[in-house]
Amino acid sequence: MNGSVNGKQVQSADPPGLSVFNNGPRHRPLTALRRCRGVLCLVIMPLTAFMMMVYLAPVTTFVVRLFSVHYSRKWTCFLFGMWLAMFPFLFEKINRTRFVFSGERVPAKECVLLFANHRTEVDWMYLWDLALRKGRLQSIKYILKKSLMKLPIFNWAFHIIEFIPVERNWEIDEPLIRRRLTGLKNPKDPLWLAVFPEGTDYTEKKCIRSQEYAAEHGLPILKNVLLPKIKGFNCCLQELRSNLDAVYDITIAYKHRLPTFMDNVYGVDPSEVHIHTEIIQVSDIPVPEDEVSDWLMERFRLKDELLSEFLKLGHFPNEGTEEEMSTLKCVANFVAVIGMTGVLTYLTLFSSVWFRIFVVCSASFLTFATLYGVHVPQLVCVPEAGAHAKKL
Repeated sequence: MNGSVNGKQVQSADPPGLSVFNNGPRHRPLTALRRCRGVLCLVIMPLTAFMMMVYLAPVTTFVVRLFSVHYSRKWTCFLFGMWLAMFPFLFEKINRTRFVFSGERVPAKECVLLFANHRTEVDWMYLWDLALRKGRLQSIKYILKKSLMKLPIFNWAFHIIEFIPVERNWEIDEPLIRRRLTGLKNPKDPLWLAVFPEGTDYTEKKCIRSQEYAAEHGLPILKNVLLPKIKGFNCCLQELRSNLDAVYDITIAYKHRLPTFMDNVYGVDPSEVHIHTEIIQVSDIPVPEDEVSDWLMERFRLKDELLSEFLKLGHFPNEGTEEEMSTLKCVANFVAVIGMTGVLTYLTLFSSVWFRIFVVCSASFLTFATLYGVHVPQLVCVPEAGAHAKKL
């Protein structure tokens, strides 16, 4: 690959993401049956989310939160963790995508900061497969771009589960991130915070620009990842450092073809998702921001080398660190969510008009809360919550 910086040619050993952008054919053909299944999936996922939120969220995120933020989060995350679990079920049991975990075996830690490379638009969803195996699906939260908060119905879920939307304007984002993370530091509330330091998904054009910037500033020229941005990562690390049990360096790669969201819906791709984890002790990460920047740059240089080896060998080292998901548990969870949705849908459409009035009021409340970023404060101090408040 050749780029130009100040009239000089910048050359790397290989084109960026060579095997990624020369994508092969789909893993499975897009048949009429798969199209129908995709339409069914696009109906089931929003419908189940809508019914669970309009009926349950006002209770868990409003009524319960007035008395205890901790129990509000616990019940909210449990209920919507059931809904999130349908995605790993779709990926692994219905689409038959093979998930290969490698590196170090992940313990079920209480408070963890995860950072990963960003290959495609659905990377963040595949982290749910790891979190579900460790019993932390209900605890995983993301820092995501604010434009995703415009997605109907799903933006309610992002707000309820307390994802952190950013505008990519650091003067606006920094106080927001610090304020939201401060509210998530209750040691009784397990937390897996996932960040993508590249700030955007990987494309060939973005890689060329990243390499040109690296050549101009004397930074490593990376082929398989973009240069990481330090401010957001360092802010999260500073705010959570005293609470963290560990930091997970996660590298994600795909066999044969990069997947899109619709590939997952139709079940045509990906054939394999490889997730490599390295566990880093917080004490091994420097404190000054300039040293954190150098440390993170080195982590991404190593990540780039790891991905280059993956492109040659087709796998990461030390595979088989996580067990298969239980099909029985996945099916039981799916049946529970579908059954609950069926009952709530029946009540809404065929029962008393008061159910429909409740749905309209609840949807209005969720829309208002999401639009203005409103989280109800705890007003009634129960003894356990009061003790925690005094400690803070």
